[in-house]
Amino acid sequence: MTDRTDGPLAGLRVLDISTVLAGPLTCQVLGDFGAEVIKVEHPRTGDAFRSHGAQKDGHGLWWKIVSRNKRCVAIDLSRPEGAELIIDLVRTADVLVENFRPGTLERWGLGYDVLHAVNPRLVLARITGFGQSGPYSSRPGFGTLAEAMSGFAAVTGEPDGPPTLPPMGLADSLCGLTAVGAVMMALWHRDHNGGSGEGQVIDLSLLEPMMCAVGPGVTVYDQLGTLQQRNGNRSSSNAPRNTYRSADDRWMAISTSATSIAERVLRLVGHPEVIDEPWFASAAGRAAHVDLLDGYVADWIAQRTEAEVVAAFEAAQAAVAPVYTAADVINDPHVAATEMIIEVDDADLGPMRMQNVLFRMSETPGTIRSTGSALGAETDSVLDELGLAAERIAELRSLEVIA
Repeated sequence: MTDRTDGPLAGLRVLDISTVLAGPLTCQVLGDFGAEVIKVEHPRTGDAFRSHGAQKDGHGLWWKIVSRNKRCVAIDLSRPEGAELIIDLVRTADVLVENFRPGTLERWGLGYDVLHAVNPRLVLARITGFGQSGPYSSRPGFGTLAEAMSGFAAVTGEPDGPPTLPPMGLADSLCGLTAVGAVMMALWHRDHNGGSGEGQVIDLSLLEPMMCAVGPGVTVYDQLGTLQQRNGNRSSSNAPRNTYRSADDRWMAISTSATSIAERVLRLVGHPEVIDEPWFASAAGRAAHVDLLDGYVADWIAQRTEAEVVAAFEAAQAAVAPVYTAADVINDPHVAATEMIIEVDDADLGPMRMQNVLFRMSETPGTIRSTGSALGAETDSVLDELGLAAERIAELRSLEVIA
């Protein structure tokens, strides 16, 4: 654990009043790189994300990651006294991240006009399912809906199977990481290049980053009138690209996005003759002959163990990777050597391993200073820093405005 001022975002203060994943992930990344993040939750229910996923001794393990490096306070924003506390916090903040339905902050007296008047430098990131305007803006928005409506589910799965949703918070995660960039752009505009010194509102939906990740399907349909079909693990634009079972019952993933890599793979598996075929020179041509190419690769891998396959592909400078479980990830020597997974101390559960900060910076590296803490763990200390008297804090607690 290191001092809170470490990192490139040291001195930046972020209010995280969002729930579940997209907004909290945004604030996790900002906190990982030195921002002081104050996590605000409802005093009685807390963030629903506390109960998401696997639990140990009553503690959510995903929560421990996404709420790391945050000071957890419990304030009821819907109460006038709670809204006043948020306004007091906004006076000292650079960024506020929220993901309530449009109009909710305004109903609580915390609309951007109020917040901007209190702190003109504030950047307000508003994350919703469908954005702040438009016919769907008032709908409940969840990542699953974005994964469905973005076109992702329609092209994911086996050709004869149903549309397939991801088994993790994909849309929320993409949106959260996108919001990090949006926040930093807004801060740069505020403070550089002749900016006005004022903040702004970021309107970000779960749907748009997911649409970006899906690729050019909309443009292809617009220009060609065709729709991408479900291809399982195959690519509609290149081959061979699939997962293949080894002799020791391990799955291997192969990508040949570059023609030179495709050539190396086919030479390796004993079929250099196809390289001279006119269709082999283009990704589209190889995709049109996917059954042939997949068969060659699958037959070769099926006769060899995972270790033999990896060694041969490395020697040929071709691209292959085992299909890992979490157990494989945590025991991989490269992951260990580069500290992609590190061990941190948790106040409730002791030592635990989790993903490290997202990237390495030579001069201002990020750090994991603490894991996700208990509901309201730092309510008193944060309010004390605002100048509230102990008697007032006790009164607010008795009124259940804070916890």
